[in-house]
Amino acid sequence: MSKAASRFAFVSSDTDDARAARESLSARYGQVPVAEAEIIIALGGDGFLLQTLRETMSTGKKVYGMNRGTIGFLMNEYRAGGLEERIANAVSETIRPLEMVAVTHDGESVSAPAINEVALWRQSYQTAKIRITVDGQVRLEELNCDGVMIATPAGSTAYNLSAHGPILPLDAPLLALTPVSPFRPRRWRGALLSNKATVRFDILEAEKRPVNAAADHTEVKAVASVTVRESPTATATLLFDPNHSWNERILAEQFRY
Repeated sequence: MSKAASRFAFVSSDTDDARAARESLSARYGQVPVAEAEIIIALGGDGFLLQTLRETMSTGKKVYGMNRGTIGFLMNEYRAGGLEERIANAVSETIRPLEMVAVTHDGESVSAPAINEVALWRQSYQTAKIRITVDGQVRLEELNCDGVMIATPAGSTAYNLSAHGPILPLDAPLLALTPVSPFRPRRWRGALLSNKATVRFDILEAEKRPVNAAADHTEVKAVASVTVRESPTATATLLFDPNHSWNERILAEQFRY
């Protein structure tokens, strides 16, 4: 086992392809426990990569993803050979997660991080009514919608994109505030906010029009208010191949037709 390879910990999702890749690469390059590794090689799709980033948040470890899943926008191409060279030449991108604090009807407060987005959506057949406040100032007194979200640059190509939100470069100091099926005001298509902004969502007519909230996969039911800001301390670091960097993928996605 080489000195470079001894830094690697291979982790995978539960799919057959991902598990087979983990076993093959571990035998080829060696394997150390995640706690001892400098580089985590995540094998799977975007969902598994986000899970790995959450588990290694603020540890200083770098995560290099290779696609062995169905979706791999955040992943590098899977190739078994030349891994040490690829890691040595990789471009490093540091991202900060969002912090969600959701307060339920019963007064319970739930905190959770989100690398992709914090999303709210209606729980019943009736549209949600939500007041949006940015940095202490009410910006939208009442949004009638199916839902609304705050997305990071890393999450801008996920749920945010499917709701027709903007794609953000990974190093952009911005957050995307994007409505889902807005009914009133019908023409409001969202906003770009500073990544230093604090956004509060208050649920209007909460008992009649219940709303759930989620920070990535952490869901809170029947919320009364949700406050979101970028974490001032937590970080995660992704590695990308230079010829397939995040910014290159962002540009390619925006020029698709």
